[in-house]
Amino acid sequence: MNAQNFKNGVLGGLAGGLVFGMMMAMMGMLPMLASMVGSDSAVVGFLMHMMISAGIGLSYAVLLGGRIDSVGGGLRKGLGYGAFWWLLGPLTMMPLMMGMGLGVNWNLAAAGQMMPSLMGHLVFGAILGLVHFKLGRSKISAGERPVLTTIA
Repeated sequence: MNAQNFKNGVLGGLAGGLVFGMMMAMMGMLPMLASMVGSDSAVVGFLMHMMISAGIGLSYAVLLGGRIDSVGGGLRKGLGYGAFWWLLGPLTMMPLMMGMGLGVNWNLAAAGQMMPSLMGHLVFGAILGLVHFKLGRSKISAGERPVLTTIA
């Protein structure tokens, strides 16, 4: 593991978080996120979301960053990581933080209501995985130029 891998994870998390944050804003979900810290401001919710996204991106880099060797691998691992955070975040941690207790959202009816959130988490994960992979593969130093080859 190296610092560049961690940076790529944070940047991937921020890229995915930006898109997911815009989706959350359109669905009016940001004030609910802000309510976890006693606010009803969409701006506070967005800032919280972006901080969480950066942290999730960093954890992705730590746990999976060295195991991705293709675009497809980045996409698959990103989608899986997004689904994992959907289970951990809105279905588990958020209800706990809001005083609803454990297991409140661990049923089919609640999960069905959270489908828009699952879609957002999958989009977030896909972007995270792809950006992390792409940044990790674009290590051309300032003095090097890519060599173009043609088939004659």
